[in-house]
Amino acid sequence: MKRLFPHEAVLLNKNMMQTIEYGGWPHCRRLSNGLIDLIVTADVGPRIIRFGFEGERNEFKEYADTLGKTGGEEWNIFGGHRLWCSPEERPRTYFPDNRPVEVRAGENGSAIFTPPLEAENGLQKEIEISLPENQARVEVRHRLTNQGEREIEIAAWALSVMVPGGTAILPLPPRASHENALLPNSMAALWAYTDMTDPRWTWGAKYILLHGDIARLSPQKIGLRVSEKWCAYARAGHLFVKVFPFDEAAIYPDFNSNVEVFTNGEMLELETLGPLTKLARGETIEHIEEWHLLRDVPFAPHENDVEMHVLPKIQELF
Repeated sequence: MKRLFPHEAVLLNKNMMQTIEYGGWPHCRRLSNGLIDLIVTADVGPRIIRFGFEGERNEFKEYADTLGKTGGEEWNIFGGHRLWCSPEERPRTYFPDNRPVEVRAGENGSAIFTPPLEAENGLQKEIEISLPENQARVEVRHRLTNQGEREIEIAAWALSVMVPGGTAILPLPPRASHENALLPNSMAALWAYTDMTDPRWTWGAKYILLHGDIARLSPQKIGLRVSEKWCAYARAGHLFVKVFPFDEAAIYPDFNSNVEVFTNGEMLELETLGPLTKLARGETIEHIEEWHLLRDVPFAPHENDVEMHVLPKIQELF
């Protein structure tokens, strides 16, 4: 399969993007290639508020109490997929993105969503979305530009808010025997609220799994340095896969984490991060995710199921 890196995927005709009402927002954009579709907010955000097989369920969580809201000085999660900046801090990370978004076509036929400048942070965000024909995949490019007067050190942070009830799959680096592995090759960042005894975790030999259980509301989070360039979320026969670049020489946020997963019962966030970068005024960083959506992937939250049912599907993507 030909990969989308570098930028090659396109919205091949104008009929693939429509302006529609969704969730009470009147100016959303629907992008479709006949197999999968996305809906992106233009009244706020932007959020990729829906992603799924055309005519089927949304893989992303929506927050009903915030759908259709605009304006205001408080940040709203809304749901869906968003672009943040890392390290996480208040108020910069939680800038209230409640204003209208500019939508335009890219040079390759992609759709570009640009919110207003975050003047308080000196940050300009941008998300560019590209679809190929007849494939259940999409390329999402996340950009942060420093428009402030001072140099800043940040990383692009791409967060997908998934419907709970599934299992996040985080691959560990290749395993080796004690005789051949004298030095560590893995790390895990734990938050103050991370409880390693929580039954939602599976600490496997090759994978760490986190189940999004709606009956357990306490938050859980972990960060990993994932050199395998993928992470996934399995739910009800569908497998949502993120593929992303990895720079072995780069320093990533949160104790060198380029993948993070968070759950609180209401949802599960599957997150990837780009390298920490010092940006002078006018400089831009870009972080790319390639999404794949697969059908008929039998899966229970055990490591053997990953090896049997998930890993063969992942290997076909590379």
